[in-house]
Amino acid sequence: MHKEEFHVEFFMCVIQSSRLVRTPQRTAGEASTSSMLLPKLRPKTDMLKSLDTVDDPDTMEGIPIFKTEWIMTHEEHHAAKTLGIGKAIAVLTSGGDAQGMNAAVRAVVRVGIFTGARVFFVHEGYQGLVDGGDHIREATWESVSMMLQLGGTVIGSARCKDFREREGRLRAAHNLVKLGITNLCVIGGDGSLTGADTFRSEWSDLLRDLQKAGKITAEEATKSSFLNIVGLVGSIDNDFCGTDMTIGTDSALHRIIEIVDAITTTAQSHQRTFVLEVMGRHCGYLALVTSLSCGADWVFIPECPPDDDWEEHLCRRLSETRTRGSRLNIIIVAEGAIDKNGKPITSEDIKNLVVKRLGYDTRVTVLGHVQRGGTPSAFDRILGSRMGVEAVMALLEGTPDTPACVVSLSGNQAVRLPLMECVQVTKDVTKAMDDKRFDEAMKLRGRSFMNNWEVYKLLAHVRPPVSKSGSFTVAVMNVGAPAAGMNAAVRSTVRIGLIQGNRVLVVHDGFEGLAKGQIEEAGWSYVGGWTGQGGSKLGTKRTLPKKSLEQISANITKFNIQGLVIIGGFEAYTGGLEMMEGRKQFDELCIPFVVIPATVSNNVPGSDFSIGADTALNTICTTCDRIKQSAAGTKRRVFIIETMGGYCGYLATMAGLAAGADAAYIFEEPFTIRDLQANVEHLVQKMKTTVKRGLVLRNEKCNENYTTDFIFNLYSEEGKGIFDSRKNVLGHMQQGGSPTPFDRNFATKMGAKAMNWMSGKIKESYRNGRIFANTPDSGCVLGMRKRALVFQPVTELQEQTDFEHRIPKEQWWLKLRPILKILAKYEIDLDTSDHAHLEHISRKRSGEATV
Repeated sequence: MHKEEFHVEFFMCVIQSSRLVRTPQRTAGEASTSSMLLPKLRPKTDMLKSLDTVDDPDTMEGIPIFKTEWIMTHEEHHAAKTLGIGKAIAVLTSGGDAQGMNAAVRAVVRVGIFTGARVFFVHEGYQGLVDGGDHIREATWESVSMMLQLGGTVIGSARCKDFREREGRLRAAHNLVKLGITNLCVIGGDGSLTGADTFRSEWSDLLRDLQKAGKITAEEATKSSFLNIVGLVGSIDNDFCGTDMTIGTDSALHRIIEIVDAITTTAQSHQRTFVLEVMGRHCGYLALVTSLSCGADWVFIPECPPDDDWEEHLCRRLSETRTRGSRLNIIIVAEGAIDKNGKPITSEDIKNLVVKRLGYDTRVTVLGHVQRGGTPSAFDRILGSRMGVEAVMALLEGTPDTPACVVSLSGNQAVRLPLMECVQVTKDVTKAMDDKRFDEAMKLRGRSFMNNWEVYKLLAHVRPPVSKSGSFTVAVMNVGAPAAGMNAAVRSTVRIGLIQGNRVLVVHDGFEGLAKGQIEEAGWSYVGGWTGQGGSKLGTKRTLPKKSLEQISANITKFNIQGLVIIGGFEAYTGGLEMMEGRKQFDELCIPFVVIPATVSNNVPGSDFSIGADTALNTICTTCDRIKQSAAGTKRRVFIIETMGGYCGYLATMAGLAAGADAAYIFEEPFTIRDLQANVEHLVQKMKTTVKRGLVLRNEKCNENYTTDFIFNLYSEEGKGIFDSRKNVLGHMQQGGSPTPFDRNFATKMGAKAMNWMSGKIKESYRNGRIFANTPDSGCVLGMRKRALVFQPVTELQEQTDFEHRIPKEQWWLKLRPILKILAKYEIDLDTSDHAHLEHISRKRSGEATV
């Protein structure tokens, strides 16, 4: 089994990091409490036998990969519900706004109230803290309703000069003491978090001065003797060290890619070159991921200035692209791009160069603040919600000896890091660039950043060899239902194969096409422009190979196929198993193959995430936003939405968390009529509040008898006179559309990793002038497990598979379901037994480990 270190910028940030209990499964005959009250459960961990520890310092430094069992601990049953009694929390957003901030605010308010604490909004950031009065108002459960899908920050943000002065901080302290607030959650960038740390360090002196001036009493000073500070990083630039992803980054990428896709069509029409400038004064993350997500010809980032003769290289690259038949060129520029002497490289400089040297019709588009706007993506909503939960726990568990911390995600673990350590490492990156130590700056950015850079350089700067003499032949195909991102994976696989000097074939219509000989050779231009296209350009079918193994074997010989890359869903996995079984009968099937999971259902064993699931999730969220808007307008209306996924409840659960659903019914968590009754009663009570609308999600195969129609009829009957119901089956729209930035980037890197593995495996299997691969590890699923990309033999994954229901037996996302229920105001217990302990990142300054 091969294990490759792998990093992604998206959903794995929340995988298996929940400190919340998993709902225990019940049989149909077991009663469930009408209040949805869950028993308190403590995780018991054992090593997962099929995986070793992750040894790479950037893949959690040897932290074991665990499987989890849940055991009852009654003595702590209601600990979380009383944790906040007698305490007060204030939440503010400061600095530049970022999509997803509202989700974090919502989570802080609702989880804070859930624990028994009073929670206050601080409007207009630190300025509101200084001014006090109506700027600091107590929040209610209902006051954060309909915030989840809004961009920006509803409670406002402002740059505050007053807070930089001690007199301003003295006024802020007075306002907090008078309201009994001793816990402050700050959502912002490094400047905002640095200000919070300064405030905390001065707290005792500020109280002494206020008491001396007679502005607070000795009793008030005693009650407010120490201030807890917890930071959440909200920044679209993803420039804060200590966390893998900052709130707002994914949404900014969504805005950028929408614009790039729109510009691409007009550029193709007129054969133009477009230079697009994106945000990133000190960090090139947005520019780099954008370039991978749109297949840009060139990218300029501040961390890695181009060589001195970059003008020659750029012009040659652009002309070569046109020579190969492309009608456009896309160049991405981070606003802080510089050359090796520190001189800025501007969009206008690049435009003038291209016009002067090549005579191309060239236009510049500066995206500006559009990148900060718009609806937050599903990822940012879940990230903000998850971090908000952890922030409340960190505040309420804080002591006078606890340093101000930032809630962070390291791989898939929620961690608390000393705030000023993170700020210092972030400043170290900028200083390294100022000192022209660019290699060190790249290392400090982290291996995820460096991996993105290496894949970009391969696809954009390496010329494919002219001769293929002595090369291997690899075929690429799609299997199963179409999923957004499949085309990006095919493009990456084909081009990396060509760069390696291999002959690459594409197979149309899956295993059926392989049996019928629907195979052709692909060149570099064959997959041009595929990155942003949804569906499957090769065509894909659910047909399995078992009945056609003889014809498939014949065509493998006919086309001299020596390796096979299968991009698809559960059928791709089961097809791989049938290929392994067929080796006993047909020697021609003894070639290496790798399955890249690509399905909206996210149900392929051996991988925590599949290409296409993120795009489907965002499609569902967009629809739910519109439906909630309709329900809010008409009042007293509940919508029942059916999602795809087969028996896998991933889409329903994650969309429910991202869209703020009241319930999400899934197969993995059996429910009874009593649960349905409890949900109806919950909605009846909700209609008595100011939030007179409801949203319920149902996975398409969650229950054979409790169908969407049944639930709709039940809700309609029970809600008579209180609310009316509507239903909506989303259907195949979840499989369509342009892939999200994550799916494009993930697919691109998966394709590159798969082809690199394939080349090595073919060489390893080459004997006596032919390929013969019959070991279990010659047929693998390339799966993402935590932060590691693991090649797992398909035969070893059989024990982990529920073939009847086409799902893995263990699924990480089930641990996130309690968050959904807490935020929907169900009575459920929050697990406080497994603390996210304070860690340190000082080791990262040496460059040995990175964020």
